[in-house]
Order: sequence, then C-alpha cells, then structure tokens
Amino acid sequence: MIAFEGKHKIDKAPIALILGVSIWTILIVFGESFDFSAGLEHHEIRKMVEENLTDHLGEVAGILFFLIGAMSIVEVVDMHNGFSIITDKITTKKIVPLLWLICMISFFFSSVLDNLTTTIVMLSLLRKIIESQKQRWLFAGMVVVASNAGGAWSPIGDVTTTMLWISEKVTVQNIILATFIPSLVCLVLPLGIMSIFLKGNIRPALNLKNSQSHHGSEITTKERNIIFFVGVSGLILVPIFKTLTHLPPYVGMMLSLGILWTVTELLHAKKEDRHLLSVISGLKRIDLASVLFFLGVLLAIGGLETAGTLVKLATAFENYLGNYYVINFVIGALSSIVDNVPLVAAALGMYTYPTDHEFWEFLAYCAGTGGSLLIIGSASGVAAMGLERIPFAWYFKKISFWSLIGYLGGGFTFIFLKLIT
Repeated sequence: MIAFEGKHKIDKAPIALILGVSIWTILIVFGESFDFSAGLEHHEIRKMVEENLTDHLGEVAGILFFLIGAMSIVEVVDMHNGFSIITDKITTKKIVPLLWLICMISFFFSSVLDNLTTTIVMLSLLRKIIESQKQRWLFAGMVVVASNAGGAWSPIGDVTTTMLWISEKVTVQNIILATFIPSLVCLVLPLGIMSIFLKGNIRPALNLKNSQSHHGSEITTKERNIIFFVGVSGLILVPIFKTLTHLPPYVGMMLSLGILWTVTELLHAKKEDRHLLSVISGLKRIDLASVLFFLGVLLAIGGLETAGTLVKLATAFENYLGNYYVINFVIGALSSIVDNVPLVAAALGMYTYPTDHEFWEFLAYCAGTGGSLLIIGSASGVAAMGLERIPFAWYFKKISFWSLIGYLGGGFTFIFLKLIT
C-alpha cells in the first residue's frame, strides 16, 4: 500500500499508522499464538507486550524528536533565504561543469542537511538558472543520486544512517571513514560516464534575487548570514555533542534548535512581524506527515521484532543468501521499491552484529544509495517527481541505468577497501 501510494491516492502516513497499531493490537489480543508467550498466562503476556511497546516507543521517540529538530532548523534557514549564500555564486552555463558543480554541492549539502531537504533546495536553484524542462529533469535526476549518495555516509544525512547511529550500530568516525569513498564513487562514476555524452550549454533562466523571506518579511544580508551559519553549525554540532557527552543525538539536536530559536528571537525582537520569521513559524512548515509515517513504520517493525518474525526472516536470509554483502545488496535494491526506512528498521531487529561491524556500514551505504535506482525509491526522488513532474518512465530510461552503475561501483569499492584493510 505504501509503495503504490501514487496509484490509490492514499497518503503513506495513515497506512503506516494503521499498520503499526494493528500489529501491536494483534500481539496483545492474540498473544498466545506467538513463540514469545510460551508458558505464560494471558495477563503475563499482556504485561510483556505493554513493556515491549514502551521500550520501543522510547527508541522511536528519540528518532522522531531528532527529525523534528533537524527539519525545523532547515526550515528556519530556508525562511531566511540562507541557502542563497551558496546557490547565488553559481554562474557557469556549460552543461557538464554545471552538472558536476550542482551534484557535488548536493553531495556535501546532504551530508549536513539531509537528502530530502537538499533536493528541494537544489530544485529551487535549478528553476532559477535552467529554463528548459528536459534539462532540469536531467539535473534533477542526478541531484537525487547525489543527495542520496551524500546522505549515506553522514550520520545526519539520511534517516536510515541516522537510525543506525542512534541505535548505536555505527559511530560517527567509522561510518564516515567506511562509506565516504564508496558513496563518492557512487556519484562520480555515473557522472564521469555521462560527461562523455553530454555537450553544449544550458538554456538559462532569469535568476531573481531579493531581500525578502518566503513570508514576505524584510530580512537583511547580515540576518541571513547569521541564521545560515548558526543553523548549519548547529547541525554539525550534533555528532560532536554526542561524542563528547554520550547523550542521545536528539538531545544535541534540541540544543541546536534552542540556540537557533534564541538567536532568531533576538534578531527580530524589534520587528512587528517577527512571528513570521520565528522558529514557531518554522515548526508549522515541517512535514509532520513524514514524522507520523516514521512513527507508524517504526512501531510496526518493533511489533514484528517482538513477535519473532524478524528473527525468522534473518534466518531465511542467512540460509538462502548467506553472504551479508549479498544480503545488503538485496536490501538496497529493495529500497528502490519499498521505502528504505522500514527495511533498515527491520534489519535492526533482525541482526545482532556489534557496533561498527561492516554489515551495518554496508547497510548504511546500500539502503542510502539503493533508493536512487527508481524515482519512487527515496524521499528525495519522490520530491523531485512531485516538484518537477518527472515521469516514472522517463527517470527509468534516463537515470536508473546510471544510478545502477554508481550503486554497484560504490558497493564493490566498499568490499575492495575492506579486503585490503
């Protein structure tokens, strides 16, 4: 139902919520039918299910608060036109250098922000500098590939890598060292091959610049710069804060949000329309439906873990696929059809490898980049599909092959680096 959201026109969030609640309802009503209830009375089963639900909800809440904080910070920066500090400096009109520049900016942007936000920001830029729709589609498709690749190697760049980090399956230093080069190869390899066939210049559009926020309130260059650097610095602070204090990542994100909130209040204290540029306004703009979607999916996965379903699935994977490199390649490919969030959430419940094991590192790479194989396979792809009206078939014909080359190239690079170290 979630994968075919575009067909039945029902948003994936309510489906995920119904799924999550239904699984826990089945567990508590029909608990005697599951392996975990062997030898227990009905009231004992009910108590066990309630305790497991409470435990899972604590883990889920950490992820959700982290996402809410990150999305709010990005919205406030965007409200102040903060991202124009970078995008306004792009002047080249030659298609190959511009494609490389846009993709490399997207790659590093998404490691600090996230792949969805980066895609939205870069698509906004493309509309200002490229008039031709077909050229924009090509750039937008490669922005999806670049954003997903850039998010895979950073603990705050992709929600799946964030989940692995918050669950203490990977540490900041190790995930960056293990997946940065493969993720870069995942982008550079298709870009390099495409550059051989692409020629000419883009058809430029009028690049409009103004000093207003998205709400129409006047902002100065100084205010824009302050909000940009405070916001981005706050996001970068999160993994550093966790490393120094060992507190959960969402605590650091809430600290960064609190600092940015205070700065915006002080900056706009004397303005009559200050509420339009406050963090409160940014909170109203975040995609709450996505947050509820994550809630439903993560609750569902927690229920499947409690029921013992994921252990059986892991056993089946081990028996039929064996090698965990193959398993992760399959998970990555599946994430182009089924959302990568439930796949990674399922893997967290299925496997018990220690922290910084190469299974988790390779899972971060595969789940993060595999979604680029189809335009419906990632949040960034869905955003590009919606904002630019990119047809599924066009992406499949023009981008999927290049994405597959990058996905396999980066994956084999990861394996090669592990073999020689």
